[in-house]
Amino acid sequence: MKTIGPLQLTVIGFDSSSVTSEIVEKLRAVRENGSIRVIDLLFVAKDEGGRITTMETTDLTKEEAMHFGAVIGGLIGLGAAGEAGAVAGALEGAFAVAERDLGLSSSDIKLLADDLPSGSSALIVLFEHIWALELKEAIINAGGVLLAQGLISPEALMGVGEELAACVEAAEEA
Repeated sequence: MKTIGPLQLTVIGFDSSSVTSEIVEKLRAVRENGSIRVIDLLFVAKDEGGRITTMETTDLTKEEAMHFGAVIGGLIGLGAAGEAGAVAGALEGAFAVAERDLGLSSSDIKLLADDLPSGSSALIVLFEHIWALELKEAIINAGGVLLAQGLISPEALMGVGEELAACVEAAEEA
């Protein structure tokens, strides 16, 4: 089986019902240079009149999408109904993706859209970090095992820094 790079799910909200051309160009650039591969991308926008627009895309071939669908469906089925559920889930996942259902149903999209304020939008993207494939393989070949992972935004680090500075200041005053 082909090695899959680390996957990341990101949800981004916008105070506008459109995405800037700069975002589209930057996303295209990291896809084209091989940094990431979009597994599933959904853009949902609600204009000021409450009308919903959606766009969904993937970089996967039909065969790759069916493989991902089978794996994800199998995992869901295993959790829900054990081994028999895994087999049924794998088949269901592969068939759903073959029909271009990339993971979010129309009712899921409607629920998301209902929660969006008018004049805003959301971008939901599941992507694979292609750049990390060789590193991942080297770690596996060396017997390494992932123990933990996470992402820390620069904004979160700034918050930690502010809290730390306040603690130092309070300690110095005491």
